[in-house]
Amino acid sequence: MASSGSVHGSALRGLLHATVTGDRDAIGDLVTDDVVGWSPTILVRSIEELLEAVGGRDDTFSGIEVEVRALDELGDKAIAEWHLAVDHTGPLFVDDDMVVQPTGRRLHLSGATIAEFDGDRICAFRSYFDDLALLEQALAVGVRAQP
Repeated sequence: MASSGSVHGSALRGLLHATVTGDRDAIGDLVTDDVVGWSPTILVRSIEELLEAVGGRDDTFSGIEVEVRALDELGDKAIAEWHLAVDHTGPLFVDDDMVVQPTGRRLHLSGATIAEFDGDRICAFRSYFDDLALLEQALAVGVRAQP
């Protein structure tokens, strides 16, 4: 396991936190202009697309905690296993016809992210997680169709 003070490990930890919290300034310092990224919920081919995707974050969740549970480095790659915990405090818009009203519940999501580096900046990343996990936890409490 890589030390928590490594440049690549710190950059990946920073990217995970910044993308979840919507910290656009931090993202600009961590990725290359031509960053390519994929997750079940986004596909980006530039820093502009990544910033746009992150800029869409709203007040659906608060009390955001991101814990990196394992971090390994292999050459110019870093791999993180992480856990996310959030409070569902705002409407969760599923699509144009459905919104899950705030439940106040603590929701959890675990996943893994692989980042590739060009120098000290992330040039590519792939995140793997069950994109329906948060929705399923929220729906366990209740759902109301959006007017």
